[in-house]
Amino acid sequence: MTKTWIFESKPAILSAGISGGPFEKESPFAKHFDFFSDDLYNEEKSFEKAQRSLIEKSITNSLEKGQVTESEVDALLMGDLINQLTPSGFAARQFDIPYLGLFSACATSMQGLALSAALIDGGYCEKVLTGASSHNAAVEKQFRYPTEYGGQKPPTAQWTVTGAGVVLVGKSTDPLAQAYIEKATIGRVRDINVSDPFNMGAAMSLAAADVIERHFIHSGDTVDDYDFIVTGDLAEIGHSITKDILSERGVSIPDEKFLDCGKMIYGNRPEVLAGASGPACSALMIYGYFLDELKAGNMKRILSVATGALLSPLSFQQKETIPCIAHAVAITSHKGGVV
Repeated sequence: MTKTWIFESKPAILSAGISGGPFEKESPFAKHFDFFSDDLYNEEKSFEKAQRSLIEKSITNSLEKGQVTESEVDALLMGDLINQLTPSGFAARQFDIPYLGLFSACATSMQGLALSAALIDGGYCEKVLTGASSHNAAVEKQFRYPTEYGGQKPPTAQWTVTGAGVVLVGKSTDPLAQAYIEKATIGRVRDINVSDPFNMGAAMSLAAADVIERHFIHSGDTVDDYDFIVTGDLAEIGHSITKDILSERGVSIPDEKFLDCGKMIYGNRPEVLAGASGPACSALMIYGYFLDELKAGNMKRILSVATGALLSPLSFQQKETIPCIAHAVAITSHKGGVV
């Protein structure tokens, strides 16, 4: 059995719901979003409830654009960073859909997409909703310091994205097919002994390089088979380290082909320091900008590599280093003639 999952039926992404916060409204890619909250509370009483409401908005938008009702969806796969996935679980109670909570930290978007494709390709489901979310203030409060403190951060720190990205996945024969999920390589947990929660990019670099290398070994693909290899939220520091690790292993990716959602989503805003992070980072960019480009035929094939740091407040307090994960999914344009 191959170590890369090959989806023979090539399940399709049928629709996407993309919600962001007020800062995300200023993103160079804002036109690819469906909804923005006016502030971080989004008319709720807490940041965590605001995150839940963004998830609900994205699920609703994806259902509406996919022209399906809740009863027609076989499963909802969601994840976030907050303790016990409460934003995702609390959002799921609003929908009459079987729910599976996921946690791969900021790699959750591609974990969900790979599993959704597997469920459909295996004949267990016909339609699946999957997505990931994060909230800047909620995540900072849990993992570092509440934003109200105004604490100074080092240049290696990243800005957690506020938002939720959800896609509806179905069969390749569906007339609403926008792109096909062709292959997936599931990552291995890797740890390079980084313990600093303000240096997530470096911590995740080995996991990203490992799954990219393994994808090319086991899938039979080469760098030339993809328009872009897009990492999740390595940002400036992690992306550079990942490129160096891959080069040492004989995998050369041209700079123009090797992109990172964490470097892209906010442009060159100085306040984001090394770049963006959070499960919503890759979810918003892949299910927003990149999906739109695939749908339009401007891109034929991308390898999306979402990256995640598997730490918790407790593991940090116990002075553990940060184990990390990355998952790679090959997504093909519906105009590429792959089905």
